[in-house]
Amino acid sequence: MSKWVLVLALGSTVVLGVVAVFNMWPTINIVETGKTPEYPDVVPRPYPTSKDRVLDAAVQAVGRMPRWTLVSSRPEHGEIRAEATTRLFRFVDDVTIHCVEQKGVTAVNVRSASRVGRGDFGQNARNIRAFFAELDRQMGIGRGS
Repeated sequence: MSKWVLVLALGSTVVLGVVAVFNMWPTINIVETGKTPEYPDVVPRPYPTSKDRVLDAAVQAVGRMPRWTLVSSRPEHGEIRAEATTRLFRFVDDVTIHCVEQKGVTAVNVRSASRVGRGDFGQNARNIRAFFAELDRQMGIGRGS
């Protein structure tokens, strides 16, 4: 077998691998809890406490997240807005956190949206999962997720 046939075969394998990796993620750039069927695990999170306590913990969580910036906090509307910047290319995702209290349980919904591109390679779902993990820590809850 000639060297060029081997190089061509190896090159084709690499290209097919890259295409397969790119096709692993859905071509979306907005993920919202409970509304994005491509990520069935990304759902609203209930906390059995007051909205004020959850909002305080959420603001603290945003402050502790690497490469996240708090944009605004509107407790009267149960809303927090933040920006999450990706590590490698410094893309900015807009994150909106919304808390609603009903009968002593506060539901937290999160929406993460990329500002550029047609696909996020799963970054928005990772943003939401990372936020919930940090919010759980701020709330003193150990979850096995």
